[in-house]
Amino acid sequence: MSVDAIGLSADLLKAVKSCGYKNLTPIQQKSIPLIRKGGDLLASAQTGTGKTAAFSLPLIDLIAPKKASGNHHVKVLILTPTRELAQQVHDNITAYTQFMEVTAGVVYGGGAMPSQSKMLKQGVDILIATPGRLLEHTALNNVSLAGVEHVVLDEADRMLDMGFLSDINRIFDLIKHKHQTLMYSATFSNKVKTLANQILQTPKTIEVAKQNSTSGKVKQAVYIVAESRKRELLSEIIGVNNWQQVLVFAGTKESANILAKELKLDGIKAAICHGDKSQGARNKALDDFAEGKVRVLVATDVAARGLDIPDLPYVVNFHLPFLAEDYVHRIGRTGRAGKTGTAISLVSPKDEKFLANIEAFIKRKFDRIVLPGYEMTASQEAENSTKTYEKPSQNRYKTTQAKNRKIAQKNKQKNSGNRSVTKGRNKRR
Repeated sequence: MSVDAIGLSADLLKAVKSCGYKNLTPIQQKSIPLIRKGGDLLASAQTGTGKTAAFSLPLIDLIAPKKASGNHHVKVLILTPTRELAQQVHDNITAYTQFMEVTAGVVYGGGAMPSQSKMLKQGVDILIATPGRLLEHTALNNVSLAGVEHVVLDEADRMLDMGFLSDINRIFDLIKHKHQTLMYSATFSNKVKTLANQILQTPKTIEVAKQNSTSGKVKQAVYIVAESRKRELLSEIIGVNNWQQVLVFAGTKESANILAKELKLDGIKAAICHGDKSQGARNKALDDFAEGKVRVLVATDVAARGLDIPDLPYVVNFHLPFLAEDYVHRIGRTGRAGKTGTAISLVSPKDEKFLANIEAFIKRKFDRIVLPGYEMTASQEAENSTKTYEKPSQNRYKTTQAKNRKIAQKNKQKNSGNRSVTKGRNKRR
């Protein structure tokens, strides 16, 4: 269905087209008519299917005619689990309202309180926020939620996983006006259903993909490898295939730091994104990755929901997530908006229990691939260490660097127009 067919206001349609939108995605086709009718909504869709536009476009059109000129009170409140997702939603809505008088603001932890306070006191029509920081501002009387007419819980399942239930309940207690509530979630977990029963009034339910499914556009593979050789295998896969933009998920902040350092020593430029990094450092890492200044972004699950890189081709699970649901969110960073993508998981013997949980969750059994040269010894197959890494020897780096130089030279000869790695550094040709 074309964006022209849904009756957006002239200025909103102009903005949407300037963003390159031509046709509606399934979640947008199903959500927009129901939101316009004013009822509550519980929607499930895979990440990357256009959920932000699905809820924001009809809400922008609903509040625009009601807004008095120069009068900005929060009419739409959008709650997100992470600062990255909050910023992404804000950027999208700012683009949608570029030809309108509707204003939008964003507040999240890690951002400067004085500038956020000033923005809130000046007033905005649409406020995007993480729950904790929003409550800080309400406690300081920087913003009132009394007049909110529409509430959106984006990535509701993730907010619950992160322990925001009490904050969500406190926020809803502050909203006195009769309001419409929209819940969007990648999965319909039991916790999501329980919350929906508490805050939604006779909601309509939308499910545009099979529950707990992964996108059919994402090619998924599992490689069996000893824990101590994961980094070596990762470097080789990136080098052999000449991958240039790879999002790698590590299990902990410490392991992310170590892995990024090791990849650099292998001659693969990498950046880091996790909760110990300042917001400025995280933004820079994301920007550098999106612009191709670094080849690999090593992240913890903090980036699983908010990261939006157009046409991101590759996702790697260096460590499998503890929760099977997070596997769906992680690999949902690729294969977005109908594009194709590749997601691989590096699995050691101690990861098998997590892989079994993922297979049960998505109802799919993976083939276990063992690349030549990475067969495990009997002792490696029996390994059950709780340590994520052993300290690698310098010889391991030298071996991988030499291997990468040979691979880069072959790629250079095959594809002289592509970016290549030479002498252990990532250069753009």
